[in-house]
Amino acid sequence: MSLKLDGKKLSLEIEERLNNYISSNKKIAKRPPGLAVIRIGEDPASGVYVNNKEKACARIGIKSFIFHLKDNVEQKEVEQLIIKLNSDKNIDGMLLQLPIPKKFDEQKLISHINPSKDVDGLNEINIGKLVKNEPAMRSCTPAGIINLLRSQNITIEGKNIVVIGRSLLVGKPLSLMLLNLNGTVTMTHSKTLNLNKVCRKADILIAAAGKPNLVDSSFVKEGAVIIDVGIHRLKSPDKNQTRLCGDVLLEDVISKVFAYTPVPGGVGPMTVTMLLVNTIFSWQKQFGLSSTLNDLLP
Repeated sequence: MSLKLDGKKLSLEIEERLNNYISSNKKIAKRPPGLAVIRIGEDPASGVYVNNKEKACARIGIKSFIFHLKDNVEQKEVEQLIIKLNSDKNIDGMLLQLPIPKKFDEQKLISHINPSKDVDGLNEINIGKLVKNEPAMRSCTPAGIINLLRSQNITIEGKNIVVIGRSLLVGKPLSLMLLNLNGTVTMTHSKTLNLNKVCRKADILIAAAGKPNLVDSSFVKEGAVIIDVGIHRLKSPDKNQTRLCGDVLLEDVISKVFAYTPVPGGVGPMTVTMLLVNTIFSWQKQFGLSSTLNDLLP
């Protein structure tokens, strides 16, 4: 039977450690950690994600500051808000909830975030430190995937790893993080020729393509580990209901794989948890609290 990599279970275990850590150190810091989330416009999925982050913060004792801006706000106004939050001593972490309306220069806004508060790890200084394998904020979804693999003692070093997708949010930082851990990494994308043939060589296959049910059994070798980053809401045949699925057609591959992540309940909960970890990491550094980031993880 294939091993389920249960991100929901692991995230709850980590949250308990984070909660205990905040409780133990709040008197020294004289305030809880603070996370600011900037949301622009009315994208419904963004609303759900921001709400989930706010609830996760409340569960472990992080104070959240939500800034929901209308989509007619100007670029300069958002930049000024970011600059103001950079100097706010009550805020340890900050993120711009993506996607944002197309009229904005997304990367320019992210560039304004202080790298030490950039809990999404998307500022070019943090990306540069990742390339150089120096300590810095790491992107949440890739960090969540790596901790999920480690929690089950799945070896990265020396393994053939194929990543489908080259986004700045997942594919690129994840490939670099796996490379830094001595994985042999192949990054693929929509223009890759013979994609399923390339994927069949993978000991660990990570699907972050953003395409529902792309990966079937023809992509997967016997005994592989498969990580599904995608999440999609599809209408059922009768059109009255919807169901969630990932980039992987799980029912077609499950008999072949050694381990897999479910959708939902796999990568998604770990993404939010690593956001909390990054916020606490910044809080630690500000107050010189005695712990390293790894001490907060199983």
